Amino acid sequence: MSNSAIPSSTSFHSGFVALVGRPSVGKSTLVNACLNEKIAITSPVAQTTRRRLRAIVNSDDSQLVLIDTPGLHKPKDALGKELNKTALAELNDADAIAFLIDATKPVGRGDEWVAHYVDKAKAPYKILLITKADIAVAEQITAQIEAAQQLARFNDVLVLSAVEDFNVKAFIQLVSEHLPEGPQWFPNDMDVDASDEDLVAEFVREKLLCNLRQEVPHSVGVVCDKLEFLTDDHASISATILVERESQKGIVVGNKGSMIKKVGIQARKDLEKLFGCSIYLDLHVRVQPQWRRDANEIRRLGYASED
Repeated sequence: MSNSAIPSSTSFHSGFVALVGRPSVGKSTLVNACLNEKIAITSPVAQTTRRRLRAIVNSDDSQLVLIDTPGLHKPKDALGKELNKTALAELNDADAIAFLIDATKPVGRGDEWVAHYVDKAKAPYKILLITKADIAVAEQITAQIEAAQQLARFNDVLVLSAVEDFNVKAFIQLVSEHLPEGPQWFPNDMDVDASDEDLVAEFVREKLLCNLRQEVPHSVGVVCDKLEFLTDDHASISATILVERESQKGIVVGNKGSMIKKVGIQARKDLEKLFGCSIYLDLHVRVQPQWRRDANEIRRLGYASED
């Protein structure tokens, strides 16, 4: 890793923990539960996560750096290939890997494909997480554990519900115990390794995904053009929403601007909570044909993998 370490005692344990799995298995929800605050965006739409996000969980004797990766899937365009590349790259550097399986959906070929890479990875500690236990029955959970254990070798298995905060602390404790002795990679007051501009773009995109669902979600990209803290209690933000067709622009804007206004109100509330000040949020929509197939545009939006 390229980060400069902060000296610590030899009894301190630290490391990078890659969260991997198919889309919508609950990786981002788990990150938020571990931090006890909203940092990673979530939505019912597959492939919500597009940027690798590192969240820092500190305790007196350990520091976990949770790496929230894009859901692994069969790519249909250049964007999809970059997302897979980002997720798989994290397996090579991780000290520990958490493989997430949705308790409510039978283990399938997609999970088998992800497990193949998990099994090949050199990380000394691998844990199987059966997620969404709050909406699954015991028979489903048992079947998922049995099926998943046939796909790869795991040091531990844990059933949890990030929504209900069930076994979240147990997950943190279990992984912490298996991390190597090492330095504190990030300062105590840092909870996420992402720029404010990136967080703005992601929070706006989350509201688009939640409100539009299957209409245009995968065609939407967001970039923060300006973030200016005018005073201690006020900030001005400008962001551009990218779509691929004029018809999609009409959907995002909505009748007389109703949709983009709704998205702006919802995003502003989350951003005000995140930054702790009042926010003026200005959103624009721009048509960029086939931007998901344009490597330069993917890179500009911050969705490209880091080679």
